Amino acid sequence: MDYMFAPGFIGTRAPFFMDFVTLIVALLPIFVYGAILLARRRKYKLHAIAQNLIFIFSVIIIGYFEMGVRIGGGFDAFISGSGVSHTYASIVLGIHILIATVTLFYWVMIIVFGNREYRLKQLPGHASKAHKHLAVKTFVGIVLTSFSGIWVYLLLFVY
Repeated sequence: MDYMFAPGFIGTRAPFFMDFVTLIVALLPIFVYGAILLARRRKYKLHAIAQNLIFIFSVIIIGYFEMGVRIGGGFDAFISGSGVSHTYASIVLGIHILIATVTLFYWVMIIVFGNREYRLKQLPGHASKAHKHLAVKTFVGIVLTSFSGIWVYLLLFVY
């Protein structure tokens, strides 16, 4: 576990685990968009596999991140080295957590409903309107979670 708190690889004050998680969070919209492109190219089985793997990997990363934050002393320990006010960083963190929580809820729903539609063969040529609508909300949420997560990282470890 000591490796988690070794200096990170991005070159900021962040420990390794924060750099690692931030890199994954930054790349997440690209991975999800790639999986979306599979559906657009009518490769539904690959789309389903990719989305499920990305989701499972993301949940594991969230757990890894939460463990590191708790062991590392929480938000107050990480904000202590920042030049940003505690209040401002707390507000940004709160916005990030709100966006991430809503997005996770949508993402769970789209995974559950998407897998059910796929198993029931309701997606042979196209997704249902409900699936597409929820997928757009989820993707927008993933992008916003990524940007707000990077914003929190910058506030804690760069400024």
